[in-house]
Amino acid sequence: MKRILLITILILCCAGAVWGSNQETPNEPLKTDNVLAKVQKKIFRQSIPPIANQFIGIPYELGGNPQQTGTSDNSYLFFSIYALAAQKAGLSYKGYLPMAHLIYNTVEVDKNDLQNGDLMVLNNNHAAMIYWIDESGKMYLIYASEKRQRILAFNSDNPVFYVYWLENFKGFHRISENMLSPEPF
Repeated sequence: MKRILLITILILCCAGAVWGSNQETPNEPLKTDNVLAKVQKKIFRQSIPPIANQFIGIPYELGGNPQQTGTSDNSYLFFSIYALAAQKAGLSYKGYLPMAHLIYNTVEVDKNDLQNGDLMVLNNNHAAMIYWIDESGKMYLIYASEKRQRILAFNSDNPVFYVYWLENFKGFHRISENMLSPEPF
C-alpha cells in the first residue's frame, strides 16, 4: 500500500512538472516584447540614412523646424531625424530638446560600437549625427552649419573630419533608451 501511494505521488509530481512546463508563464509576454523592441530598434537605426538624406542642403536657421519652416538648426535636425525614424519603427521619440539637453540624454559609446544615429560630440558640445556607416567603416555625418548656412553632410575621409572634428573631439554618444518608447496601440 505504501509503495502504491509513493508511486502515485511520484507520478503526480512528474505529471505536474510536465504539465506546468507547457503552460504559458508570466515571462512569455516579456520575451515577445523584448523581440519586438529589438526589431523596432533595428528598424529605427535602418531608417536613419534615407531620412537624413532628405535634409541635406536645406537652409540653416537658428530655431528653424524643417517640418514647419523648411529650415533647421542642429537641435531640430536631430529631433526630426529621430522622430521620423521612430515613427517608421512604431516607436515614439521623447520630443524636441535643445542641444545641451539632448546631449545630457545620451550615453557615451565606444568607437567600435557605433550605429546609425549616434552623435559625434565636440568639446564645445557641437555635434554631428552619424547617419550611416558603410561596410568599410567609413562614417557619413550630417549637421547644421551656421557658417555655411546649410545642412551639410561629410564623411570620415574628408580632410575637415581630421582637421576640425577629430581635433575638437569629445566623444561618441547614443541617445538614452528612455528617449524611445513603444507607440500606444
